[in-house]
Amino acid sequence: MIRRVKLTWPKPVPALARGGRPLRLLGVSDMVEPAFDYESNRTALEPLDAILGCGDLEPDYLGFLADAFHVPLLYVRGNHDRGSNWEALKVDLPRRIDGRVEVIGGIPIAGMSWPGDLRGQARRDGSAAWQQAFGLFARTRVRRTPTILLSHVPPRGLGDTPEDHYHRGFSAYHWLCRRINPVLWLHGHTSLAARHDWRVDWGSTTLINVTGAVLIEIEAPTGSTAEPEPAGVEDA
Repeated sequence: MIRRVKLTWPKPVPALARGGRPLRLLGVSDMVEPAFDYESNRTALEPLDAILGCGDLEPDYLGFLADAFHVPLLYVRGNHDRGSNWEALKVDLPRRIDGRVEVIGGIPIAGMSWPGDLRGQARRDGSAAWQQAFGLFARTRVRRTPTILLSHVPPRGLGDTPEDHYHRGFSAYHWLCRRINPVLWLHGHTSLAARHDWRVDWGSTTLINVTGAVLIEIEAPTGSTAEPEPAGVEDA
């Protein structure tokens, strides 16, 4: 089942004024969504503006989604994103957004993959998560601050399963959420069976567990006017 979320952006973003059409982002992670096997289901979701991957999906599946919808793919890698399929690529799929900010629809987006070494066993590494959080904060506070964050693991206490050590969120991400205050934080890693609330509103941030697939529609605030969308990629 493809879940849906509608949000009104809290401040004017000229590129969001798209002739009345919201910015449409497809968040995916952890589980293959069987509905995408059927062209009629994919067509019913269009138009999309980007696919945002939050980890633990095979590279061929991510590539399939990007090709099927003909839109940019931005993604981070999860704890299971290793092994022969990833090694066969030699390099990552294009547009992995660790360590940089990319702009879609006038909105800056940044991401953090599973912290630590992506080879071998995926150990939980809280120290590496702190390095990620400090690094992203230091690099973005003097430049464009991301208003959408992607991660595989959620912040501690915000959509995680605290009783399960391996699936507990990172305290470093909680710290980063307080400092950056993104409008939207997308993550995976948390089983939908483990929690009834796959959306958490915390202060000015909405956190969404996109395990499987979630269509996110972002509407411009009333009174926004259309301008050309700024191009490109900005290194964080």
